[in-house]
Amino acid sequence: MSTPRTVAFHTLGCKLNYSETSALAHLFESNGYLPVKFEEEADIYVLNTCSVTEQADRECRKIVRQAMRRSPEAFIVVTGCYAQLKPVEIAEIPGVDLVLGAGEKFRIIEYIDDLSKAQGKGMVRAGDVRDVNTFNASFSFGDRTRSFLKVQDGCDYKCSFCTIPQARGASRSDSVANVLENARKIARMGSKEIVLTGVNLGDFGNGTEVIEGVRPRKEALFADLVVELDQIEEVSRFRISSIEPNLLTDEIIAFVAGSKRFMPHFHIPLQSGNNKQLREMRRRYLRELYAERVVSIKKHMPEACIGCDVIVGFPGETEADFLETYAFLQSLDVSYLHVFTYSERANTPAADMQGVVDVEERRRRNQALRGLSEMKRRAFYREHLGTSRQVLLEPHRDPALLNGFTDNYIKVEIPASDLAVNELCWVNLEALQPDGEAVKAKMTAEMLSTT
Repeated sequence: MSTPRTVAFHTLGCKLNYSETSALAHLFESNGYLPVKFEEEADIYVLNTCSVTEQADRECRKIVRQAMRRSPEAFIVVTGCYAQLKPVEIAEIPGVDLVLGAGEKFRIIEYIDDLSKAQGKGMVRAGDVRDVNTFNASFSFGDRTRSFLKVQDGCDYKCSFCTIPQARGASRSDSVANVLENARKIARMGSKEIVLTGVNLGDFGNGTEVIEGVRPRKEALFADLVVELDQIEEVSRFRISSIEPNLLTDEIIAFVAGSKRFMPHFHIPLQSGNNKQLREMRRRYLRELYAERVVSIKKHMPEACIGCDVIVGFPGETEADFLETYAFLQSLDVSYLHVFTYSERANTPAADMQGVVDVEERRRRNQALRGLSEMKRRAFYREHLGTSRQVLLEPHRDPALLNGFTDNYIKVEIPASDLAVNELCWVNLEALQPDGEAVKAKMTAEMLSTT
């Protein structure tokens, strides 16, 4: 009996990429390959890339070099957003044998079987993203506690800074029935929490067929999907990964507030607290709508955690504009910020805009907002000290402890005692850790009496 060929995976970027990497791993396993860790020697290395920032591009090159040093004769395959955007550039990276675009990556086994070691330049299989019109369902399953379930892909928005529509194509979705089936499958595999992911999650419901330039009317909305998922008793928790403010309706907010399984946690991209810049970014809302969404969430769920994406250093952002964004964010009842430093992306309108912000100034503004984020997160954590919340337990680097996140996304550390990973338990939130990264917690009296 021959030894199976080994394959290793490395993922850059978003939760959606992690779900798709798991789907690719399943394809390989189904065809007799043996998955190994990326840090080990392998016959094939698959790198699933992101290209939101220039840093992600550089990271791709670094990972390819690492794989080459580990196994010089291995086949190296690059797929993902960067592969769709710059396939020829990637194919010229020493060591890369195959580059697969958005429409080709789920046919990876077909290409691998006929692949020979590249001599000078890798093979490119990356068609026009406008021809990508199918939805490939996927979910991650490497983490026993949590799974990222892809329900939507692509984007029809035209934000001036974003390359995602060029990398992933038009908005398209899974069917409600298939999402429900996959959620039950994940539950049977042992995961207690499912995070719904997509490029533009709130746009769920678009089919895959476009007839004479017209997309059929949606058969379901994201709000309909949420209602159906909430009925699945096998799943303990659902989270909404990220949703545009103009698509986060009062209907969705009210339903989550009364839901049995959807957590009081929202991540809502803002990008700028300045209306002038929001218009330049071609966002589909103004800051007043964003503020209304935050107020609505806190009205229905005072304990809710709200995360926020923001970009600093976008072309034309003056110091006054930045200070307006800072003040707006300071006034919002949000719990943390994900801060991105603007980087020029080829073939986007923003790359040709006037008013380029100095790189050092971009970094300064990034640090200022990161400091604000830290203050907001600590304040949110302190607000809940002395309360009891349910936590899903995860491994900690210290074997005497366990990590976990409360329903409203507070990170806790708890003595392991008789508890186990992937267990849901009620804890008392006692004190903020000195570094502010987590809250010290102990089991509630009710839990102690049952252990």
